[in-house]
Amino acid sequence: MGHWLARNIVEPGKLPLLLALTAFVLTFLVTRVITRLIRAGKGPFRNIRPGGMHVHHVVPGVVLMVVGGFGAVAEGRHGFGASAAAVLFGMGAGLVLDEFALVLHLDDVYWTEQGRKSVEIVVLTAALVALVLLGFSPFGVNELTPDELQNRTIVVTNTLVNFLLALFALAKGKPRLALIGAVVPLVAIVAAVRLARPGSPWARRFYRHRPRARRRARVRAYRHDARWSAVRHRVHDLVAGAPDR
Repeated sequence: MGHWLARNIVEPGKLPLLLALTAFVLTFLVTRVITRLIRAGKGPFRNIRPGGMHVHHVVPGVVLMVVGGFGAVAEGRHGFGASAAAVLFGMGAGLVLDEFALVLHLDDVYWTEQGRKSVEIVVLTAALVALVLLGFSPFGVNELTPDELQNRTIVVTNTLVNFLLALFALAKGKPRLALIGAVVPLVAIVAAVRLARPGSPWARRFYRHRPRARRRARVRAYRHDARWSAVRHRVHDLVAGAPDR
C-alpha cells in the first residue's frame, strides 16, 4: 500500500489533492452534524449572530478557499506548504458547497427541499475529484515498468470509454447514472441503451416524431420515480437531515 501510494499519489504530486478531498468530505460531514445539533437545540453549538445578523458558514468557507487557493498556487504540488494550502482549500470548499443551494437561490433554503441540491453537488464534487485522484497518471512518475505502463494504458482506455458512455447517459437525462458510470464500468452502458427521460436533450432530438417512444419514456420515468424517489429522499434525510415541511 505504501509503495502504491508513493508511486501513484506522492510522486505525481497528487498528495495535496488527496488531502484536499479528505478535508472536503470530513468538513462537510462535521458541518452537517453540527447544523443538525443546532437545529435540534442540542450540544454547545449555536448560530453566529453578531449584531443580530446570521453569519452563514459559507462566509468562512470563502475565506478558507481564497487563502488555500492562493497558497496552493504559490507553493506548487510538493512540500508542507502545498499540503497545508490543500487542507485549507478542502475545508473551505466543504463549507461553501454545503450551502450551495443558499448561494444558488440567494435565500436561506438550507432546511428545505431546494436545500437538497447542496448534498447532490457535494457528492458530485467528491466523486469527480476521486475519479481524478484514482486515475493512474503516466506523467510525473519516473521509470515506468512495462507492466505499469500497460496497466495505466488499460485504465486510461477504460476511463475514456466509460466517459463517452456517461455522456450518452447524461444526454438521456440520467445525471446520477452518468456520474456513477464514469467511475464504475457497465453502469453507463445500461443508462446509455435504455430509453431517455422525457425532456432530456436526447428525447427532444430523437423522440420528436416518435410518439410511441415518448409515451414509453413517460411511463418508464413515472414508474422509476415512484419506485426510487422515497429511497432517495430517505438517503438525503439520513445524510443532511429532513427538510422543513
